[in-house]
Amino acid sequence: MTPNREDYLKLIFELSGENRLVSNKQILANINVSGASVSEMISKLAKEGLACHTPYQGVQLTERGWTLASSLIRKHRLWEVFLMNNLKYSWENIHEEAELLEHATSNTLADKLSLFLNHPEVCPHGGVIPKNNETISEKTTTILADCKVETTIQILRVLDADPLLLKSLKNIEIILNEKYVIQEKNEERTVLLQEKNQQKITIPHRITNAIFIKTLM
Repeated sequence: MTPNREDYLKLIFELSGENRLVSNKQILANINVSGASVSEMISKLAKEGLACHTPYQGVQLTERGWTLASSLIRKHRLWEVFLMNNLKYSWENIHEEAELLEHATSNTLADKLSLFLNHPEVCPHGGVIPKNNETISEKTTTILADCKVETTIQILRVLDADPLLLKSLKNIEIILNEKYVIQEKNEERTVLLQEKNQQKITIPHRITNAIFIKTLM
């Protein structure tokens, strides 16, 4: 399987969660390709039995697709933990290196890496790390873009495929697992108030699709 196909599997995995269809629009918002390219790749994944596409609704991974995506995600996120904790890579730069390493990582190496890292449960971006031979769904599929003003939220994870997006989140000091209140929201920006210290954070609207949250009230 080509790295390009694997990247699509991982992205659908990250966007879908359990039993949620992912639209072409969602995929396009998080990958720098044309709409035609997305449609073509989804058709290929469906023909290979890795995904199931429902017209006008979206795409979902098959059981085989979930298994493969979980294995890829495991290797990728273990390397992210290693790179950040042991080689002191920055939060926004570990994805690209992990992307290269995952494709050359056997299951045996992944097991040894997990043991060396004391079996971490999440990656630095908040994504769940599957155990060996474990098929999982992401822990949340609610995105910041879908939340209403005056909602109290907890930021659980962010998509890590775009280094520029991660750099933006780092610059505005988004903190995983912190509680925020949505104070303002429009087509250009979303303003959050951090519950702990009352600090205001302004997030460009274009990246609210890549921030996954839990609604608290």
